[in-house]
Amino acid sequence: MIRQMKYFQSIVRNNSFSEAAEECHISQSAISQQLQALERELGFQLLERKNRKFSLTPAGEHFYQKSIILVADYEQLCRETAKIARDDKAVLRVGYLRSYNGGEFHQALEEFARKYPEVTVQIEHGNHEELYHLLISGQIDIAFNDQRRKFFDAYVNLILETTHSSIEISSASPLAALSKITPQELKNIPCILVTSPSQQETEREYYHNAVGFQGEFIFAENLEAARLLVIGGKGFLPIEGNGQIMNFGTSITRIPLFQNGKQITRNYCAFWKKDNSGYYVEEFADILKSKFEK
Repeated sequence: MIRQMKYFQSIVRNNSFSEAAEECHISQSAISQQLQALERELGFQLLERKNRKFSLTPAGEHFYQKSIILVADYEQLCRETAKIARDDKAVLRVGYLRSYNGGEFHQALEEFARKYPEVTVQIEHGNHEELYHLLISGQIDIAFNDQRRKFFDAYVNLILETTHSSIEISSASPLAALSKITPQELKNIPCILVTSPSQQETEREYYHNAVGFQGEFIFAENLEAARLLVIGGKGFLPIEGNGQIMNFGTSITRIPLFQNGKQITRNYCAFWKKDNSGYYVEEFADILKSKFEK
């Protein structure tokens, strides 16, 4: 019921089923079904529906206000219990974007470990969606991730850097001679994505619909494997971050990725819940931010 209450709160907060579905990362029909299931379990109606509009019933208004407190208390209970389960040891749980190419995150980890040796740092790797769900479910304290959604008020959304997007392609390819390239010009070349097997379809949809890559997709579980595919002429690799091409010499060429006459950009951020803001979380975020400012 807790999850259904969160869905209900999102619907009311956004005053929209579609925006709530996007915020909760489920389909509009699914969030509608979850609300109906909640109403059936409660035995009364929370929303008065009129065509495509809705309003809170008096019972719904009361339930909405009380449910906010209940969910907050539940999440606090989970955090406190987790501390007991960890024997109250200092633990920082950090999510890291699997496909990121730069070295700032690793530099921040090294500095944080030197400064706070008593803190155990647990790392979870994932793509955007995996890290998003780990964060909203409370399984990590802070996420280093790219921005694909609007910022949410319940979270600290710290922009670390806005990077210019590029692709990596085999230096043997005729396209390697180009000074810039567009997604349309790559339509006949497979796109290589770094992702776990469970997230392949999610990543494919994002790079197809949002970025505009129209060809086939090939998947690799890490950057090294992806770059070996690039060298072998199997496809091109979208690059996240401004890190250097390591260990592959002149076998790979990096080309700026343009759309509508401008190089495509992407924000990389640190995200954490405002009500989970603690000293170690903010200290790690400050150290990470300092690495991007160098």
